Amino acid sequence: MHRSLAAMVTKPMTDPNINIRVPRDPNTLSNYHNFVTRHTSASFDIDFDKKLLKGYVVLTLESLSDAESEEIVLDTSFLDIFGVKVDGMDVKWAVKDRFEPYGSPLSIQLDGGVEKGKTLAVDITLSTTDKCTALQWMTPTQTSNKKHPYMFSQCQAIHARSVFPCQDTPDVKSTFDFALRSPLPVLASGLPTGAKDYQAGKGDKPGTLLYTFEQDVPIPSYLFALASGDLASASIGPRSTVWSGPEELLDCQRELANEIEPFMSAIESVVSPTYQWTQYNCLILPPSFPYGGMENPVWTYATPSIISGDKQNIDVIAHELSHSWSGNLVSNASWEHFWLNEGWTTYLERRIQGAIHGEPHRHFSAIIGWKALADSIERYGEGHPYTKLVIDLKGKDPDDAFSSIPYEKGFHALYAFELLLGRDKWDSFIPHYFQTFKFKSIDSYDFKTCLLDFFAKDADASKKLEDFDWDKLFYAPGYPDKPEFDDSLVKVCYELADKWQAHLENGDKIKPKKSDIEGWVGNQSVVFLERVQNFAEKLSPEDVNLMGSTYHYAESQNIELVSRFLSIGLKARCKDCYGPTADLLGRIGRMKFVRPLFRLLNDADRELAVETFKKNRDFYHPICRQMVEKDLFGDDK
Repeated sequence: MHRSLAAMVTKPMTDPNINIRVPRDPNTLSNYHNFVTRHTSASFDIDFDKKLLKGYVVLTLESLSDAESEEIVLDTSFLDIFGVKVDGMDVKWAVKDRFEPYGSPLSIQLDGGVEKGKTLAVDITLSTTDKCTALQWMTPTQTSNKKHPYMFSQCQAIHARSVFPCQDTPDVKSTFDFALRSPLPVLASGLPTGAKDYQAGKGDKPGTLLYTFEQDVPIPSYLFALASGDLASASIGPRSTVWSGPEELLDCQRELANEIEPFMSAIESVVSPTYQWTQYNCLILPPSFPYGGMENPVWTYATPSIISGDKQNIDVIAHELSHSWSGNLVSNASWEHFWLNEGWTTYLERRIQGAIHGEPHRHFSAIIGWKALADSIERYGEGHPYTKLVIDLKGKDPDDAFSSIPYEKGFHALYAFELLLGRDKWDSFIPHYFQTFKFKSIDSYDFKTCLLDFFAKDADASKKLEDFDWDKLFYAPGYPDKPEFDDSLVKVCYELADKWQAHLENGDKIKPKKSDIEGWVGNQSVVFLERVQNFAEKLSPEDVNLMGSTYHYAESQNIELVSRFLSIGLKARCKDCYGPTADLLGRIGRMKFVRPLFRLLNDADRELAVETFKKNRDFYHPICRQMVEKDLFGDDK
């Protein structure tokens, strides 16, 4: 791939934002305490035939060390590196031995060292490989119209290093520009600046375009994102579009039209500064996407499971939109402090719900969240270190610690301060927090200091915060204190579940009616089904089938409902649910549903579980595939 020296000229440096001295992230091999990335230029050809990206990156690095630094160390994982230049000159470099689970450090030698404050342009020619953990390549038969291939990235938590050499830590943020060449439309985590036919050399393929993007707000490497496929778009608001496959576009537009702007107005009334990213767009990905959503700047990547035809699951978008502030604008400095991303985002998501639907709905969401928190804590065990708010990930893979705990225990940490200080005082702190730390990466101790300093002159608030048990908040495993919630929306759900349980205990024949759930919103059925899960083993297969047919859960298009119903069927050993579970596991790759269903199917019918996984193994994203393999086979893959 040809490029001139002019293509290596980097943008002027912007505000450095952070001044790193002591590395806070144990999950990187880079020496980011000596050098820090200020700007990243990524230029790749997207090769669907070979299923790889090939091209180069140019990293603008600034020396931070008082002593002259003679080596740059970058994170890589399963990359082919072809050449390295520094300021246009060849240098000595080597990819060192792999160190699991963090990859292989790329060592770049600098003759004579580099003094503090000097910047370097590090130009690396590379290709991804078939072991890349961040990219999923889909054949035409895996897409909805079966006409074109599709690819997308998922770099959180430490998978960007399998796409390009970088300082793969959220403690480092840089601006980006992208030049991505593909035969199919491309999206990346920046603002689009053009799409043109670009003949760079003899090897270029005809029928491809060069798509360019710029991201002028500094972001960490895990927010590097790209996707390419048969994509179409439609407007869903004054500063929002939705993108999907052409066949799904109208359904996606109907589901999301006029929903985003009210979310944005609601959160902007709580948080300052205002939205920094210009556009907020949604890319509805193929069903193998492993998460509900990923907050990639400008384009949120979202699971198709939110398109349920009833607008009952679009609060996923409220969550990802909230990440525009918590996570993207203010980032956790390491995955040990992941709650700062997800706890704040869950809190803000629920503030949106309260503003739009009323305060009881905020509490309703928190009650549902408590069930998710309880499930995670019970699965780990109350004393497990991963049930702490601040966790120790030294030598560990952050993906192994992924659960609802940083979301829900993080929410409760922030909600505790709302209750402790009062809503008005707490709300005065929120804009200060985001204004203070915008463009920066922080840890839990930065948050604590900011909160204490803000209320230092308020004697009452200051006394409450000084008396607050911070060690318990950060380091106590297990459950947080459970507050009292407005349960007006859940009482009817509990009452119906209790009727089912009472029938079982009394030996009476259950006689459900469709009117039992008349007028319910989707989440009320979620609460009912989760309550039933607590005694599902006592249900007979006939009970399960009767529930499914009466309440129409069995044929629901809302995966939040059907997955929970199937979970009940698996626990009750209702064999009529085994086949539908296996079928659903072949149509959805979202780990929220896939991992619990595989665990339950494995308990009920291990042979079918293993057969289902092997049949759909290539359908799942590499992150999901790896986690399910651990669930089913442990370390014996």
